[in-house]
Amino acid sequence: MAVPTDNETWVIETGDTVIRKMTCEGIECLSPWETLVYCLWVADYGMRNAGDLNTAADVYPEFHLNARRIAKALSLRLTYEAFSLSKSELEREYFDRFESICNEIKDDG
Repeated sequence: MAVPTDNETWVIETGDTVIRKMTCEGIECLSPWETLVYCLWVADYGMRNAGDLNTAADVYPEFHLNARRIAKALSLRLTYEAFSLSKSELEREYFDRFESICNEIKDDG
């Protein structure tokens, strides 16, 4: 098993913080940045555990649309471009884009 990258750890830890807040206060209480982190966490969960985004859509059906919308609003070009891809394209390119997406989102937070 591969050792997680710093960004993999960041997604898990930051996602956990966001999920805890969402569980206590509801998803509507999340900031746009927190919602984007949750969208990324959901996508990452699906890709690493099932190898596709179907599981992500089961967990949060709006993850793809909301990630694109929020990334555009926050002017996060790389994240916006990734989540503007079709589901099948994003599945194919997810791991190639993962580090740059994480770095961009972390820099904005």
